[in-house]
Amino acid sequence: MEGYFNEVSPELKEKAGKIKLLVTDVDGVLTDGGIIYDNSGMEYKRFNAKDGFIVHPLKKNGVLVGAISGRKSKVVEDRFEELKFDFHYHGIWDKDKKLREILEVLEIAYEEVAYIGDDLIDLPLLKKVGFSVCPFDTLPYIKKEVDFISSFAGGHGVFREVGDLILESKGLLDFVIEKYANK
Repeated sequence: MEGYFNEVSPELKEKAGKIKLLVTDVDGVLTDGGIIYDNSGMEYKRFNAKDGFIVHPLKKNGVLVGAISGRKSKVVEDRFEELKFDFHYHGIWDKDKKLREILEVLEIAYEEVAYIGDDLIDLPLLKKVGFSVCPFDTLPYIKKEVDFISSFAGGHGVFREVGDLILESKGLLDFVIEKYANK
């Protein structure tokens, strides 16, 4: 294996290698945190296509993908449907309670979950899961609570980086790359 994440400690790679479920927040992680409304009240968000592209390889290799957002947004719901997320919940303020319910149904332990979050509402999950991540542009008091700080800002490939790291830690990233290279 070439090792695209050589700067990541073996302990962190071990944590990432145990992940069965990758869950993400939306605003500030999959987007830059901006919310744009036009004069008609239509909401717009900008997503990074690279984040979306890793969903299929993750799922194909046994990693479930989900989202829990504090806001309700039709455009976000549509994006998750397009990407075929395993689940997505919107307007959830108690994310820990929601994840606990999901884990009971899926029979997955917190240690087998990676969570990407960027703000106070995400702290309970960031402190509980097996592999916690935040974007590079997150506030310092959130950064000190996570296992891994992405090299990307929110909306600029955080989810992709984490997906790639999980796949590499499972010994699968080179296989995924090779598959696409030889199509």
